[in-house]
Amino acid sequence: MITLTTDFGLRGPYVGEMKGAILSINPDAKLIDITHSIPRHSILEGSFVMEQAVKYYPPDTIHVGVIDPGVGTERRGVIIEGKQFLVVPDNGLATLPLKWIEPRAAYEIDLRKMEGIIGRKISPTFHGRDVFGPAGALLDLGYEPGKLGPEIDLETLIGLRIAPERVKDTWILKVIYIDDFGNLILNLEDYERPREIELIDFGLKIPYLDTYGRVQPGGLLALPGSHGYLEIAINQGSAAERLGLKVGDKVRVKLV
Repeated sequence: MITLTTDFGLRGPYVGEMKGAILSINPDAKLIDITHSIPRHSILEGSFVMEQAVKYYPPDTIHVGVIDPGVGTERRGVIIEGKQFLVVPDNGLATLPLKWIEPRAAYEIDLRKMEGIIGRKISPTFHGRDVFGPAGALLDLGYEPGKLGPEIDLETLIGLRIAPERVKDTWILKVIYIDDFGNLILNLEDYERPREIELIDFGLKIPYLDTYGRVQPGGLLALPGSHGYLEIAINQGSAAERLGLKVGDKVRVKLV
């Protein structure tokens, strides 16, 4: 089973080309589209989405992720092996899903080897089709990842800086994802349940509740969210629009 997460969009041929390259190698591959609508080049959002997929898929699933603004440069393409596989550019995309797969080894994909396997030159601008998709197909066929490139130290993988910061009783958090409802997902997990949340930069205190319908339509609230991260939302509205926040913005928060 191979999942696909990209920023390719659905307007062009790119998703179809990548799937064709996979199926040419492994016609029996079961392909699952997680999303192809990650905002262009948003590695952070791609990492969040891949994390959610990894949590709910069975062992040995192969997760191919392609949000790759550095395609064709010196950045590495990697395979990370654990309970599941991640096949991604080494640009931080693996940061969040990595903690769920119990990684035991990583490998740098050798482009010359891949050219020999796919039987054509690799495009310097489309590694999703020519590198990551085929690598996923080969793993799904049972190839040992070491046949696709040398083992590398897990500690050398590039990680995103998304750990929450704390200064006394104030958390300095980051917006790591905004869903289609405008809910703001912040990088705080495993916190003690508060009664309310103070959004310091906005001069607001909002209730901390279990679900959206506990406030009137248009009301702000905080909640644990279905992914385990602290979430700021509006019942039947967009918290992102109301507060003017975007992915990557920092938010000062007190848990009251």
